[in-house]
Amino acid sequence: MSSINFIGGEKGGVGKSVTARVLAQYFIDRSRPFTGYDTDRSHSSFTRFYEGFASPVVVDSFEGLDTIVNGFETNPHQSVIVDLAAQTLAPLSRWIKESDLFDVFKELGIAVNFWHVLDDGRDSTDLLGRLIDTFGDRPNYIVVQNYGRGSDFAMLLGSQSLAKATANGAQVIAMPRLHDTSMRKIDAQNTSFWKAVHDKEGPNALGLLERQRVKTWLATAYAAFDTLPL
Repeated sequence: MSSINFIGGEKGGVGKSVTARVLAQYFIDRSRPFTGYDTDRSHSSFTRFYEGFASPVVVDSFEGLDTIVNGFETNPHQSVIVDLAAQTLAPLSRWIKESDLFDVFKELGIAVNFWHVLDDGRDSTDLLGRLIDTFGDRPNYIVVQNYGRGSDFAMLLGSQSLAKATANGAQVIAMPRLHDTSMRKIDAQNTSFWKAVHDKEGPNALGLLERQRVKTWLATAYAAFDTLPL
């Protein structure tokens, strides 16, 4: 199965780009072809960390968004990762509706996955409900409790938003927290997670236990990804 994965959350700072980067590394480590797109013009971190796999795209242009799906016509076995900037749901939903994207992808046999990445705040939970209201039961929903941006998701678990999401088949996964120092070192060098794990001698290499923590973190995330329609 191929898939198109919209990594969103509507809110800034919840870890959308980190989730996109982990998914990209997952596809690389599983030898699964994919193309990435970065819609965040403020920092473009997905493009920086996975140069050669991801490129920028303008989300408020139909022509720009069309480039995300055009590649499926020539390479239907690839998957796509779209790192969505904050507050992109409105232009994205217009494009999807006017392009009949769900029907096109159903005919092609490609899974359409909407990832909603959350911190433990009220607004992230409320925005999940808005996402479900926008697309109903057409896509797959993946609700990501990001423990790198929160520790207590009780508000989400007792919410009407999550009840609505699970009623529409949503899967809930946890994105584990990576030790802050290790993440800062990786981000400071604009490096992929693969390099962070395998670079032992470079001037900015992580230490032995730091590399092991990154490996364990990725393995935990990958185990959750293995359960998803990717």
